Amino acid sequence: MNNVFVYCELEGTTVADVSLELLTKGRKLANELGCQLEAIVAGSGLDGVEKQVLPYGVDKVHVFDAPGLFPYTTLPHASILINLFKEEKPQICLMGATVIGRDLGPRVSSALTSGLTADCTSLEIGSHEDKKAGKTYENLLYQIRPAFGGNIVATIINPEHRPQMATVREGVMKKEILDAKYQGEVIKHDVAKYVPETDYVVKVIDRHVEKAKHNLKGAPIVIAGGYGMGSKEGFDMLFELAKELHAEVGASRAAVDAGFCEHDRQIGQTGVTVRPKLYIACGISGQIQHIAGMQDAGIIISVNNDPNAPINTIADYVINGTVEEVIPKMIKYYKKNSK
Repeated sequence: MNNVFVYCELEGTTVADVSLELLTKGRKLANELGCQLEAIVAGSGLDGVEKQVLPYGVDKVHVFDAPGLFPYTTLPHASILINLFKEEKPQICLMGATVIGRDLGPRVSSALTSGLTADCTSLEIGSHEDKKAGKTYENLLYQIRPAFGGNIVATIINPEHRPQMATVREGVMKKEILDAKYQGEVIKHDVAKYVPETDYVVKVIDRHVEKAKHNLKGAPIVIAGGYGMGSKEGFDMLFELAKELHAEVGASRAAVDAGFCEHDRQIGQTGVTVRPKLYIACGISGQIQHIAGMQDAGIIISVNNDPNAPINTIADYVINGTVEEVIPKMIKYYKKNSK
């Protein structure tokens, strides 16, 4: 009762990285609250699936294994969570801010009349004093995310209703195995008790999954361009530099909106979160949404002609100059010295 729950997303029988990241964070939250961490896995052919999640410090794994549960459809998965939560009464539920999480989260929180904060960049435990009501709430989940177009960072709380629900995008939290031999309880539920037959009305006849064309999330070096690159041709310079450095090319939202680069290369609050060893930001001003997606890079280099650009405040090195001047010199240098 009143534990921390993580809904684990599946691709086939493999638990998604975002869910493992949330289990790592969930374990830390559960330790702080002095409660247990529980995971929910729903799909088909799930023998041994618990081996993927238990090493992250999971005390209890709820397995729902039935032919109609994969590929994901809204109704059966929503019924599982709603009915399980009515029994278990969790205090916190976390899920990925993915296509699935964004579909499932609102449905579950609405049915349980609890709140839901989307796209959190940080989760913490803290207290809140309601001076008007003369009440102090302890051990609340601080659901932290950029708001008002990224101009402020908002901390959102649910004092009264449970579970406190939040979605987090992949890459925002770190994934760390707690103990490879961690022992937890595995409960295999009778799916029919939770999901009425009518929930299987939608059947997936054909499914097409396209793999990403690049590996932005796993790249050790990322070269990102902003609106300051000026054009698609400007981005060609970045691709040339990336070739020399064996790097991946990313972009800010402003550059993507301007049509300089494809959307799947967007880094930031509404794109992907990256943690490379080296991040080179070219012509990027550094709005809070962009910084949320790259601030954990090992070394940050900013190439910018504006010495007061916000990104310079978090950069380890700042090259003050125009991208048209600096990038060709970098390409020339690396071409000469990489032979």
